[in-house]
Amino acid sequence: MPGKTPMRGRHQPGGLIILYEDKDILVVNKAPGLLTMGTEKERERTAYSRLMDYVRKGNAKSRQRVFIVHRLDREVSGLLVFAKTNEAKMTLQRQWKEAEKKYLAVVHGKMKDAMGTITSYLAENASHVVFSVPDRQKGKLAHTGYRVLKETKTNSLLEITLITGRKHQIRVHLAETGHPVVGDKKYGRQDKSSGRLALHACLLAFDHPFSGERVAFEAPVPVYFNKLMGGERHPKSSTGLQE
Repeated sequence: MPGKTPMRGRHQPGGLIILYEDKDILVVNKAPGLLTMGTEKERERTAYSRLMDYVRKGNAKSRQRVFIVHRLDREVSGLLVFAKTNEAKMTLQRQWKEAEKKYLAVVHGKMKDAMGTITSYLAENASHVVFSVPDRQKGKLAHTGYRVLKETKTNSLLEITLITGRKHQIRVHLAETGHPVVGDKKYGRQDKSSGRLALHACLLAFDHPFSGERVAFEAPVPVYFNKLMGGERHPKSSTGLQE
């Protein structure tokens, strides 16, 4: 399937690398720090607005547009898919629970087990902080699978399988195990010396909304992750990714 390398010879919107495009979908690799969609405070510097400009080719009156299928947190880098028609958007969202979503995360410390699944009920307070609750009536069930790929004296590189897709799920689950994602200033350590959030959406597989064919896309491992893991090239994950 095309899309494993950037499309050459085409304009790349700021903060985005277009990996694949056809008449139904756009798949991009998003840089950290860029919102997926606008908020009350920020409407212009988003993946959505930049892709709208891209498909309209500077013509504000163009009927071309993109539709948001799913989101990544501002601080998270990696794969995003946008639909180019409302029909494609609805088709993708209906089957999104069956999509395969894998992430890479660098966390503080060493995990107790080499692999496992973290499960809890997640709730959100008025300050938009997500946390686990024991009462299933007060939270939404969330499952996060993980596998340790590499360890150093201070950090671990994890391959994350997103089984459910709750807000801030990966960050909360890892923080509550005592191993927050490096650079997570909201749920992790208040270390001003740490850089960006070390969480990256590395693999996305789903059924194409038109053909029904299973398609898969990969986003290369950020160089920053290698620096956190001692500057060495880490082993391939099951996604086949390597820096």
